[in-house]
Amino acid sequence: MSYRIKEAFYSLQGEGFHTGRPAIFCRFSHCNLWTGKEADRATAVCQFCDTDFIGEDGQNGGRFEDAKALLNHLLALWPKNTNTHPFFVLTGGEPLLQVDQQLIDIFHKNKVEIAVETNGTLKAPQGLDWVCVSPKANAPIIQDSGNELKLVFPQKERQPEDVEHLEFEHFYLQPMADSNPAITQHNIQVAVEYCLKHPKWKLSLQTHKILNID
Repeated sequence: MSYRIKEAFYSLQGEGFHTGRPAIFCRFSHCNLWTGKEADRATAVCQFCDTDFIGEDGQNGGRFEDAKALLNHLLALWPKNTNTHPFFVLTGGEPLLQVDQQLIDIFHKNKVEIAVETNGTLKAPQGLDWVCVSPKANAPIIQDSGNELKLVFPQKERQPEDVEHLEFEHFYLQPMADSNPAITQHNIQVAVEYCLKHPKWKLSLQTHKILNID
């Protein structure tokens, strides 16, 4: 199987449980919740997503003929001589359209720790080390268990109480960003207030944007 990668880069995880942890981010091309064409790049981002996942033309992007080729490409981005096992965050788009057992097996054979960030509409394969589900409005939640559930907030169509019964270890609210800074700040405030009233939920901020890093 070949793999289509929009971009890959080394940075700090900016949100959720692993905030601040160095990682290789591998953004897979395409998402099953977007039905447009590749030519319509401007419409390839829904209100819950702030990334371009179309094509393979991002930094270190490309098409890789097999799992080993992708592994070698990503390992080249990890610092040398660190005595630390690589940590890969597989994201998208929707990574579970492409992540398969062959890829998981070769990553693990090379002592890679694997995290995936998914919209939850597809069942995750066995063997992933960390599963983060970010459910989207009006989309089914097929992957209803995992390590981390991260809900963009607020959204009328999917409230925290709709998903807090699911089998996850950690529950995060992530304030929805907006082009209007005042709206973004309002969303942060209501998320803070919700977490204080409902301590099952923790706040997730996009610290990579605050730090102005990838």
